[in-house]
Amino acid sequence: MGELTISDVRPFVPAADFAMLLRFYRAVGWELGYSDDSLAVLARDGHRFYLQDYFVKDWAENMMLHIAVPSAEAWFQFVTDALASGEFGNARVAPPKREPWGATITYVWDPCGVLLHFTQWAASG
Repeated sequence: MGELTISDVRPFVPAADFAMLLRFYRAVGWELGYSDDSLAVLARDGHRFYLQDYFVKDWAENMMLHIAVPSAEAWFQFVTDALASGEFGNARVAPPKREPWGATITYVWDPCGVLLHFTQWAASG
């Protein structure tokens, strides 16, 4: 049996309005690595995901991405600024919240309802 390692995991994120979601994710700091009419690879700091031109409301509103960051507050400010134009429909951001399990999280909902957890772990986390 060969080596059983994993070098990458890339979730597929749904998009009801593919062009707007591309603009949203680029506005909140992701870089476009590849794109065609129905699929894009978005990257940040060596981590990637696929944005796909496919949408199921129940799936989108139940999907979450955990993103570990050094400062939930910095991400709150950055995303707040990115959303200030109002061009991203239902996208929203909540102020950082300290959760009982030891993380501080800035919750961001993309325009389709996907929930991003910008998570700052406590020193012991």
